[in-house]
Amino acid sequence: MTANTSRRDVLKLAGAVAVMGVIPRARAQALGRIVVVGGGFGGATCARYLLRAGPGLDVTLVEQNARSVTCPFSNTVLGGINGIDFITHGFDGLRRHGVNVVQDRVVGIDPDARTVRLGGGNALQYDRLVLSPGIDFKWGAIEGYDETAAQIMPHAWKAGSQTALLRRQLEAMEDGGVVVIAPPANPFRCPPGPYERASLIAYYLKNQKPRSKILILDSKDGFSKQGLFTEGWNQLYPGMIEWVGISDGGNVARVDPGAMIVHTDFDEHKAAVANIIPSQRSNRVVDSAGLTGGGDWCSIHQATFESTVVPGIHVLGDASVAGAMPKSGFSANSQAKVCAYAIAALQSDEAPPSPSFINTCYSLMSADYAISVAAVYRLSDEGTIVNVEGSGGLSPIGASAEFRSLEAEFANGWYASITSEMYG
Repeated sequence: MTANTSRRDVLKLAGAVAVMGVIPRARAQALGRIVVVGGGFGGATCARYLLRAGPGLDVTLVEQNARSVTCPFSNTVLGGINGIDFITHGFDGLRRHGVNVVQDRVVGIDPDARTVRLGGGNALQYDRLVLSPGIDFKWGAIEGYDETAAQIMPHAWKAGSQTALLRRQLEAMEDGGVVVIAPPANPFRCPPGPYERASLIAYYLKNQKPRSKILILDSKDGFSKQGLFTEGWNQLYPGMIEWVGISDGGNVARVDPGAMIVHTDFDEHKAAVANIIPSQRSNRVVDSAGLTGGGDWCSIHQATFESTVVPGIHVLGDASVAGAMPKSGFSANSQAKVCAYAIAALQSDEAPPSPSFINTCYSLMSADYAISVAAVYRLSDEGTIVNVEGSGGLSPIGASAEFRSLEAEFANGWYASITSEMYG
């Protein structure tokens, strides 16, 4: 089997593998109150699949925003390919399927009383709680970079108003300006994301402001899909994008938002637009339940996503430590399905089924040029999520324009399909 065939087989399985090994046998009504916090790729998917997995479950989704703005495909907004409405989704589809959607902010979790306190003053009782809250930032990890500075040098790593702000800054920038992008150290949400962002900003600049440059100041000496990104930059945007790793002085130590200067350990760079992506940790909503054990991320039993620290609470997606799986939207979607069937089994006093997982990550580099990585995962004998040897793989180096264009079509199809599954 060729590498290309292997990848194609993985992509065909994308909608099935995550659930194929986990659907339990038909069961009697499995009663219980399940509260899901977070309406993104993990939470929305889990709420939807809980109703399939356990018809007797009462499912409530808590999301503080009236509509979800997805991080996946937010870079297409920065590149001018799509508008912000394209990545904005409502929750009426979940309501139609029977999920009780509550728009409110979680302000506290009491694991002993099994209650979730909401900003509006109400409290929700649960038998099991699912948290898919995403990330928060380590403000101050870069000197001078805090929430106020982010209004001048946006991170845009939570999609929505920050995405729109960064897009407006790019539109207002004069031709010939320098866009500085500062990716964080690992681990962080969507490892290829900063480099896709550089590509799609370059796509916009090439068409509208061709004398401009992009400078990537990185706190790492390598990054996801680096060979494929470098090849694409050389083909699509020769001389426009410069990447500087940490060994060559790329680490950003300090920023001066007023002067629009980014300081590395050895140099300073004047930016017309600065996209500073700070170091990350799990969303602070988990702290009220002590779920990180004093660390940055939530430790889980990787077969069920139940916390190793607090029983009865499951943590999905970016906030969790999920073995070999990256922090990505597709990972959260796959994990959510496994978690839903595990909860249905546990509520029926049955053993959770053996899980499988899948992740496919597309990176658009222009409107009709994309690269990807795909993998299938399983649970090891030690209870950790590991890669299935020989599964998936990277797009090939040196592929034709037709191949890259087809991958771009796949990327768009993937987004349409997964958001329809979540919110439709």
